[in-house]
Amino acid sequence: MSSRNNPIHIFHKLCISALLMSLVACAMGPKAPPGIGPAISWHKVPGWSLDKHAESIPALLVSCQKLKSRSSDWEKICSAASEIKADDDYGAREFYEYWFFPHAILNEQRNTKGLLTGYYEPLLHGSRQQSARYFVPVYAKPANLIRVELGDIHPELSGLRIRGQIVGDRLIPFPDRQSINDSKLSNAKVLAWLDDPFDLFFLQIQGSGRLVMDDGTTIRLGYADQNGHPYHAIGRELVERGELELEEVSMFSIRDWLDSNLDQAETILNTNPSYVFFVEREASVSNQGSELGPIGSFNVNLSPERSLAIDPDVIELGLPVWVDTTLPTAAQEPYQRLMHAQDTGGAIKGYVRADVFFGTGERAEQLAGSMKQLGRLYVLKPKPIEAL
Repeated sequence: MSSRNNPIHIFHKLCISALLMSLVACAMGPKAPPGIGPAISWHKVPGWSLDKHAESIPALLVSCQKLKSRSSDWEKICSAASEIKADDDYGAREFYEYWFFPHAILNEQRNTKGLLTGYYEPLLHGSRQQSARYFVPVYAKPANLIRVELGDIHPELSGLRIRGQIVGDRLIPFPDRQSINDSKLSNAKVLAWLDDPFDLFFLQIQGSGRLVMDDGTTIRLGYADQNGHPYHAIGRELVERGELELEEVSMFSIRDWLDSNLDQAETILNTNPSYVFFVEREASVSNQGSELGPIGSFNVNLSPERSLAIDPDVIELGLPVWVDTTLPTAAQEPYQRLMHAQDTGGAIKGYVRADVFFGTGERAEQLAGSMKQLGRLYVLKPKPIEAL
């Protein structure tokens, strides 16, 4: 038997190989956990130099209404941002590079790929009075809906909350969508009446909208609260039932299916037990006199294509976020721009998951209704001031 094939020699080779592999693994370190990765250099942020960075500054300044109260560091950052001229893209890019570090967001598979969708502010038709045409109620937050912030009871549960209603001395679940539709709500004011139940469903998904009333006026509705039941995507439900193919699911294909299957539509809608309540808001205008967008979860006005809905368990509200994705057009053109985490959503859960606010109007509707793109997110976190 040659020394090459000697069992002892083979055992020694295996031991050496295992030792080398363990040394390499130690040198490489463990895989990064999902979430916000370590700081990276700016040249590793795809398309960073191609954006018109000055266009993102107004959205940052809107966030500054809240951020300045967090720390003196944010006061300095916001003060510097307010000095940037409206057309100074180079100066705006230098500002971000000076004050922030970019961090890639990693998913559960430890890579940067994720899903980006879109939403918008729809324009619908309504009335203050119920009638044969206008029969679908848009409810304000019910008086008996209770929200409990669990962090107020146990600090380790900060960010978690439950909703329900008091019956006797117990907090029980609030009614789900089907129960609300079946029995109506006696403890909730009706803000307006719509002429289409599907319009209400999609208004609840978008979280805000404008109503052109039958008297010629326009009112604005914003998100007030939710019934505490989890969001379930009816597009996924239709795919699981074999009614739609996954690749064809969009707001438009879902709406077409509902319109073509009126006998099954209510059953499908009720598979999403979540129900959103609204508040009527006055239109806000900027210093330049232009109308501002709806108010998001960060309690600031949203900016078209500069505001982003995120999972606050992953990205802190208020932070700038670089979006690297494509648009849902035939050319799948690159869509790389700096946005700001100013909103949340029932369906926006996960590490690399976000919803682009496209604004209002036909273009916004088309993009938001079709947006279902792979993409990457890079959150911009402030540098320690003492390091500057």
